[in-house]
Amino acid sequence: QVQLVESGGGLVQPGGSLRLSCAASGRTFNRYAMGWFRQAPGKEREFVAAISWSGSTTYYADSVKGRFTISRDNAKNTVYLQMNSLKPGATAAYYCAASLRSMATMSPADFGSWGQGTQVTVSS
Repeated sequence: QVQLVESGGGLVQPGGSLRLSCAASGRTFNRYAMGWFRQAPGKEREFVAAISWSGSTTYYADSVKGRFTISRDNAKNTVYLQMNSLKPGATAAYYCAASLRSMATMSPADFGSWGQGTQVTVSS
């Protein structure tokens, strides 16, 4: 089992940027893919981005392509989500997740451990 702690959320104006971090412990971090998901009030949890164990492969939801970047630092057991050009529709709780696989996927069923979430609010 792996423990995940997200940070970096907050209130930002439309068009602004935020960088989320997720610190992992309890399992060999560099053997597993990692992902970010989000859930807005009254909506289902949705995939945002995923990265393979080495960082060589990434996937993004269509809604964030070109604006969000997922990355990882295996030496620091940390995965990041850089979010630029934020829109009000990005308002949600953002969750970091550790995959059961080494390769990146987009299905929540492939992720076995989840953080508590960090709130991102995009509003003027």
